[in-house]
Amino acid sequence: MAFPQPRPQAPQLPQYLLKTIDCKQGAVRAVRFNSDGNYVLSCGSDKSLKLWSVSRGTLLKTYSGHGYEVLDADSSYDNSSICSCSSDKTVILWDVATGQVTRKLRGHAGKVNCVQFNEEATVMLSGSIDGTVRCWDTRSRKFEPIQVVDDARDSVSSLKVAQHELLTGSVDGRVRRYDLRMGQLHVDFISSPITCVCFSQDGQCTLSSSLDSTVRLLDKSTGEMLGEYTGHKMKGYKLDCCLSSKDTHVLCCSEDGHVYCWDLVEGSLSLKLPVGKAVVQSLSFHPTETRLLTAMEGRVQIWGAEPEETDEEAMAT
Repeated sequence: MAFPQPRPQAPQLPQYLLKTIDCKQGAVRAVRFNSDGNYVLSCGSDKSLKLWSVSRGTLLKTYSGHGYEVLDADSSYDNSSICSCSSDKTVILWDVATGQVTRKLRGHAGKVNCVQFNEEATVMLSGSIDGTVRCWDTRSRKFEPIQVVDDARDSVSSLKVAQHELLTGSVDGRVRRYDLRMGQLHVDFISSPITCVCFSQDGQCTLSSSLDSTVRLLDKSTGEMLGEYTGHKMKGYKLDCCLSSKDTHVLCCSEDGHVYCWDLVEGSLSLKLPVGKAVVQSLSFHPTETRLLTAMEGRVQIWGAEPEETDEEAMAT
């Protein structure tokens, strides 16, 4: 009597190329999933921001209003608004449906590297080369920020906000975590300029990548180093790192044309994803599924855990 073989577990890593989108907006500086993972935002060196459908890979809208290359963008939880930032020192709030500029905010003294909504999309936070994070009220008609955070001694390269906490990474080599409710600041010193920071999905850890080609996982409350991930190359570019949607793997862009993916606990390299022959500029992991976006030169690639069925195969089933 033979028992059926157990079904092999589906791979947990996005290793199959599903789609390549030629964005036609110069070099893609940043690529981001929206909050539910159905849409993609691509930030171009040609001053444009574009919104794409993930399933079809088609262009839905182009947002034009920045005077210089767009460096980062974020989508609100209800997909009604987008915020973006640029080398032109401005932060723009867009109406998704009409493509119109709702607010154009000036206040930073230099290029704005990163931008994100808070959970309710009532505040936009922007980090700049001028060393400040500015918090803007999206509902107010005023053009001044409601708060300016200026603890960084050099350019703020990356920021993330989760509930009442703000995480920033700076070229001064420090990861700063602000408890906005308690008014407290926690600083972790990493001796190399920080390029990207993020929270783990469970909110217990912080991840940061820096120009010494190392990604570090720290315990949020104690600052204890939980893991170091190396092998990739990051010496001169501001590149992204992130965690997979279930906190099982650490991913990071590399200047050698790959995305490196390590097992979070073991620290071993699980996957070296060959994206192309240039620098992988940006990446974004799907909020719930095993999907990954990568940006290289003028293209965005969508990766999945399994090959996508062709139309003929889908019809046959």
